[in-house]
Amino acid sequence: MTVKEVLGSSLLGTPALLTVWVLVLAGFTGVVVIGSKSGGTSRDARRRWWTRTIPACIVAVAIVTVISGVLIERVFKPFPDSLPRTVYVWIALGVLAVLLGGVAIAGGSRHRRPWLVVGAVLAALSVVAGAAGHVNRVYAEFPTVGTVLGISDYRTVPLADVIGSVPVTIGGDLPPGTPLEAVWTPPATMPTSGAITEASIPGTTSGFVARPAQIYLPPAYFTEPRPLLPVLVLLAGQPGEPMDWVVSGRLPVVADAFAARHSGLSPVVVVADPIGEPLGNTLCVDSTQGNARTYLSKDVPTWIHENLQVATGPDAMAIGGLSFGGTCALQMALSDPEIFPTFLDMSGQGEPTIGTRPATVEQFFGGDEAAFREHNPADLLATRRFPGLAGAFVYGSSDTEYGPAARELYKAALAAGVDAHLSELPGGHSYAVWSAGLQHELPWLAQRTGLIQ
Repeated sequence: MTVKEVLGSSLLGTPALLTVWVLVLAGFTGVVVIGSKSGGTSRDARRRWWTRTIPACIVAVAIVTVISGVLIERVFKPFPDSLPRTVYVWIALGVLAVLLGGVAIAGGSRHRRPWLVVGAVLAALSVVAGAAGHVNRVYAEFPTVGTVLGISDYRTVPLADVIGSVPVTIGGDLPPGTPLEAVWTPPATMPTSGAITEASIPGTTSGFVARPAQIYLPPAYFTEPRPLLPVLVLLAGQPGEPMDWVVSGRLPVVADAFAARHSGLSPVVVVADPIGEPLGNTLCVDSTQGNARTYLSKDVPTWIHENLQVATGPDAMAIGGLSFGGTCALQMALSDPEIFPTFLDMSGQGEPTIGTRPATVEQFFGGDEAAFREHNPADLLATRRFPGLAGAFVYGSSDTEYGPAARELYKAALAAGVDAHLSELPGGHSYAVWSAGLQHELPWLAQRTGLIQ
């Protein structure tokens, strides 16, 4: 295999699953066998390893895991979503291997057996790698070997090379109902792939301090004449950052594949940041935690139209996201349908939350339940009509927490006059679903925003 093929190897397929199981089983076998020899050659030393050391380590790890779970889920609540039990189990197994390996290393060092020390280190690392592989399969955050190593497989360009305009454009005066693709002929000089660039979008109106946005520009954007492309504002989850869509969501790969089928055309995708910090949560509203709504509805669209040469029609901008970002996209579309008349809600929450409704209402709305309802999609859909709005709801078939929410919100959207559709894809609450969801919905988004027929 070439280096490129190795870096592109999937960490989510069957071969990878078999590999992580081998790493865990072989590693644990190594740890317990080496540990039984590290305390010495006497029968009593080996008996203590099996009857005392291993049970004591298991009990200690179990206690720490339970306490950590309580602190994470009930006390500190750094995430709005509960961590799956399987994640706790695999992390606990990794910690157990490290603890047993540490005891084995100490014994091997004490008895001057360096081969035992080296073996214990390798065995413990094997279990940790395998456990990490299993956790990664839950979220699909690192889809390939290259993403784990931080090696990109997409083209990047400096922001200075893409901001501004070219004198000749296509698509600014199309007759109603005519898609851009119908009048577009790609020039021979068009690049074969799109590119990612990074931009700091200032909170000029909102005062919100966001992390840099990641922007996907399709091949057709790098041509003259330049087609005036629609824009998709895309949002990551919480915790998360804009780069998650590029790396874990495989945005350049998905968008380039779409562009390859449509003569280099694809929506420009701006992955914006409505959170501000890794563990922050703005609830996508204007509050003491930051004016995230104003940032998305005012600052981001203004920056896009001032710096990128894109379509400006009433249907030319859409918003989408995953998990927290899906909830945020739905909130923005319902609150500002004239700005975002099209939305993509993938695995969104049933309502904006920091864990519980009472805590959410108290922290973000000063205890005012009516103010919360003004930002809660379910309440907005139950009390208003949205005849010009269109949206897609996507969820994973095994996502037992957010699948029901997607189905209920879809029904409410239909009842409120939204031109909505619902898609169930294989998988859980993970980037495997969200990347596939973006791929699945891009044709609809492109059609809705006037790019294709």
